[in-house]
Formats: sequence, C-alpha cells, structure tokens
Amino acid sequence: MTEATEKFNEVRDEILANPKAFLEDHDIMRALIAADRAQQASNVIDLRSIAMDRMEDRLNKLEDTHRTVIAAAYDNVSSTNQIHRAVLSVLEPEDFTGFLKFIENDLANTLGIDAVCLCLETQAVSAGQGPSLSKEFGTGVTFMAIGEIEDYITHGRNMNSRPVTMRATKPQQISLFPETADPIRSEALLKLDLGKGNLPGMLVLGSSKVDQFAPAQGSDLLLFLGGIFARIMRRWLA
Repeated sequence: MTEATEKFNEVRDEILANPKAFLEDHDIMRALIAADRAQQASNVIDLRSIAMDRMEDRLNKLEDTHRTVIAAAYDNVSSTNQIHRAVLSVLEPEDFTGFLKFIENDLANTLGIDAVCLCLETQAVSAGQGPSLSKEFGTGVTFMAIGEIEDYITHGRNMNSRPVTMRATKPQQISLFPETADPIRSEALLKLDLGKGNLPGMLVLGSSKVDQFAPAQGSDLLLFLGGIFARIMRRWLA
C-alpha cells in the first residue's frame, strides 16, 4: 500500500467516523462543491449549486446584520450606563461651586469623552468677550452674549435649532473647549431651558472621534441629560 493510499484511507476513516464535523466545515464543503463542478460538462447548469451560493450569501448577510444589531445593543447599554452615572454624579455637589468643579474636572471622564463646556448667556458681555469672564468660574464654563448660543448651533443661519444637535466640528469654527490633548472633531450641543426670566444655556460635549457625535444618531439619552442639567441649573439660579 502506497503512502498516498494510506493517507486517503486515514481521511476516509475520519469522515466516516465523524461526518457531521465535515458537513459543518464551510471550507471543506466549498472545496467538495467546487470539485463536483469541475467534473461537470461546460454546457450543464447546476441549479443546486447556484441556489446554495445564494443561500450562503444571504446567510452571511444575515450573520453580519446579527452582529451589527448585537454591537449596537451593547453600545446602547454602555451609553445608558454612562449617562446614568453622570446624572448621579452631577446631583452630588452641595453648592454651585462644587457643581462647576464637577463639570470642569470630572464630567468628561464620566461620559467617556474629551471635553465638556457649560455655556451661559449674559447681558454682561458682548459677542466674543465671554472667555475672559470664564477665568473666574473655571474652564468648564463659557459666558456668551445674548443670541450667541443660537448662532453657534445654527452657524449663524436663520433657522430653528433642535434641543440636541450632533455634528462634526469645522476647523475654522470658534472652539468653546479648553485645550485638549487631541483636537475636538465632533460635538453634541444640548440646549438648556433655564426657566422663565433666565437666559438660555447650552451644554457642549466634545470628542476627538469624528463619529462620536453624528446627526443620524439617536438623541434620547442626550435629551435626558440636558433635561437634568437644565433642572439643576434652575435650582442654582432660583
């Protein structure tokens, strides 16, 4: 018995001993189907093989979709947990100074992003003068002139802004954030309704990842976070 015959018999014995394992191996099945096709005449159309190819393609697409859905679900759970931790943490400060310190030092890390800025409109400044006032309140706060928040959200266009705006940043736009290790490439803008008699505010979240905040993403969690911040701010401003 030749060496080739011995190897053939070994493979044959393996297949007979455990045929299910070979049937479940995609590479082996593809090789067997390809070998069968090679033996067919050129004028023969194997509809069975065509149907199998289409079914395999559909199965691969279904598996890809399944993985995408699972990944999105995990991301959503992770984002929800981050927002919940941020809400619990922002409720802890007992005075306004502690609240501002939390925004400046801890909020970005809690949310897993690179920078956070609380913007407040005031009659005490004109356009562009806000950053100088921020030195007294920490780098987590920027004061803006009346109407500047809406202009920042809409890029000065005559349009209604949404409660939450997510977008990539533009290189030429004014940065509201303190200096970061990496440039801010995307941002989420959360409008804050600070109550009757108060000028509006805005919570700005910044990320060095260009796809961290995008217009097509869901905004429910950020709406919730913005609502919490607005209510806390109303308490301090009362």
